[in-house]
Amino acid sequence: MVIGVPKEVKDHESRVGITPAGVKALTEAGQKVLVETHAGELSAFTDDDYQSAGAEIVGSAHNVWANAGMIVKVKEPVEKEYGFFRGGLVLFTYLHLAPLPDLTEKLLAKKVTGIAYETIRDRAGTLPLLTPMSEVAGRMSVQVGAAYLEKERGGRGLLLGGVPGVPPANVCVIGGGIVGTNAAKIAVGMGAKVTIVDLNLNRLRELDDIFNGRLFTLASNSYNVSHAVREADLVIGGVLIPGAAAPKIVTREMVSRMKKGAVIVDVAIDQGGCVETAHPTTHSDPSYEVNGVVHYCVTNMPAAVPHTSTLALTNATFPYVLKLAHGAKEAILRDDGIRDGVNTFNGIITCEPVASSQKKPWKPVRELLA
Repeated sequence: MVIGVPKEVKDHESRVGITPAGVKALTEAGQKVLVETHAGELSAFTDDDYQSAGAEIVGSAHNVWANAGMIVKVKEPVEKEYGFFRGGLVLFTYLHLAPLPDLTEKLLAKKVTGIAYETIRDRAGTLPLLTPMSEVAGRMSVQVGAAYLEKERGGRGLLLGGVPGVPPANVCVIGGGIVGTNAAKIAVGMGAKVTIVDLNLNRLRELDDIFNGRLFTLASNSYNVSHAVREADLVIGGVLIPGAAAPKIVTREMVSRMKKGAVIVDVAIDQGGCVETAHPTTHSDPSYEVNGVVHYCVTNMPAAVPHTSTLALTNATFPYVLKLAHGAKEAILRDDGIRDGVNTFNGIITCEPVASSQKKPWKPVRELLA
């Protein structure tokens, strides 16, 4: 198979889908790899690095997409890339289709096999390709939130950890998964007062043990969430339903009762956000205010630290790239985890949460391949 690695074109997206180390492994396995010129530059990988590893450097995105059987990206295609879609193409990337009906329609119309990082599962039932970026985004969310609490960025003028004689900021983390746990880790480390909210009582027990009582755990219900958000200086949204649109846990009314100059970082914005007042932003224009509350809702937060993020992501994705490179249909049939990752196939939605979010029909990919 010919594998294509185009340069990312989403606003300030600086990661890359395959590193030179991945190229070397693929070429040693007999695959051909096309890399668009400068694709890895912002992640500190030069064209010379790729060429030395065995890649062919290609001058335009059109030639990469047109000549590859499988495209490996980081972020979902944007409108300017829709014209590259064609029948039989395998697209392996983050797709986050639930809140993107237009992209879904284009993939279906062109009969692209869309395999989403965020819905692939491993044998333990976890999401191995979502985990590394959730770790990065969770840790970054506290750094970003601390910066936006500064007065010059519209915040309340608080130092997250306080100082002797002055209390620290209150941080409320919604969701006790990978994002929430990593956010809590950094917030606790910076000296903040941290409350983490989750529906799963067993998970709250685990978190209480993990943090040895250094944070507060709270069972999720509308009353508790409303109270915790009202008291918070920084709210971090980290709710996930794999493949589906995120539920709106923090309502517009709750936001209206928050402190003026408080900050919301909605990490769930890729899937529509778990805060009702949240809408996607970019690194070029990352924040806005609603009722005096600063909202930071950048959909590709890890792109701000591309070298770390690219290495963390490709460590997880590359084994799947290698399996797919030896034959996508065979890999889908043989590997339950990859099969869970297929969101579109031959013009049909094959991921139930995506179909449910968009109120469209779906079929399991196994039926389509039988």
